[in-house]
Amino acid sequence: MNTPTSTFTSGVDQVFLLIVGISVVMLALVTVLMIYFVIRYHRRRHPKSEKVRQRTWLEITWTVIPTILVLIMFWFSFSEFRKMRDVPADALTVQVIGRMWDWAFEYPNGKKTDKLYVPLDRAVRLELKSVDVNHSFYIPAFRVKEDVVPGRQNFLWFRPQSMGPADIYCAEYCGQNHAYMMSKVIVMSQSEFETWYHESAAEPKSGAPAALALMDDQGCLTCHSVDGSPGAGPTFKGIFNRRTVVLVNGREREIDADAAYLRRAILEPNAEIVKGAAMEMPASPDPLSAEDVDAIIAYLKNLK
Repeated sequence: MNTPTSTFTSGVDQVFLLIVGISVVMLALVTVLMIYFVIRYHRRRHPKSEKVRQRTWLEITWTVIPTILVLIMFWFSFSEFRKMRDVPADALTVQVIGRMWDWAFEYPNGKKTDKLYVPLDRAVRLELKSVDVNHSFYIPAFRVKEDVVPGRQNFLWFRPQSMGPADIYCAEYCGQNHAYMMSKVIVMSQSEFETWYHESAAEPKSGAPAALALMDDQGCLTCHSVDGSPGAGPTFKGIFNRRTVVLVNGREREIDADAAYLRRAILEPNAEIVKGAAMEMPASPDPLSAEDVDAIIAYLKNLK
């Protein structure tokens, strides 16, 4: 399947080619001149040094030419950057939440996903927010990247030009599982997107599926599995009443993972860190109600 492109792909590529081209020419020129001077003014040919006369025109030349080249590179780069900050008024706005270590997307109708679904040939504005540490939202195929900083609202936009999936990465080191902070942007036809956008999210309202969906929405399943597979944090499978060694203020303590412990782990995740697990728990993107906490604990009790 083809990797989609955006309206910025060609322009950014041309800027990079311009910069690389100028750099290669300058490298070749400096290298040739250096070799020429080494041979031309070798000590065997000039055993006695001579006083070099000042040539004002030469100094002006090697000052003006690099200045012009830098201004050319700046102008084309800045022109492309201005396009990236000029968002069309009719752009579809999607909220993006970055957290250790995944991306979450929320649409104007309240729909939430772990992948970014966008329509073909329509401007999409992404409102970027971090709930914990510095991240960087990067879609290489679209040639767009912006920092996602706690306490600061940032944005980027793009207009997809072809359909298909493209990778999303975090381009700022953000902790132990930074390399796994990946997602996908799925470009769909306008009709397919409208159907997907307006169909019900069909999220469960109660019971184990609701608790599982809630934990997924909170980012718990990024580090903790429910099937026993290893991760940055301990697996949830069989966690209830499991004998566990935790670190409290740097000291080891052995506890039973009972309901009281699970409640503390949910509400104060960094108070007791399981030995051998990641030393920092990501922040919750949304406060949990007492009912939500009870639902999660009830689910974990039965996860054998």
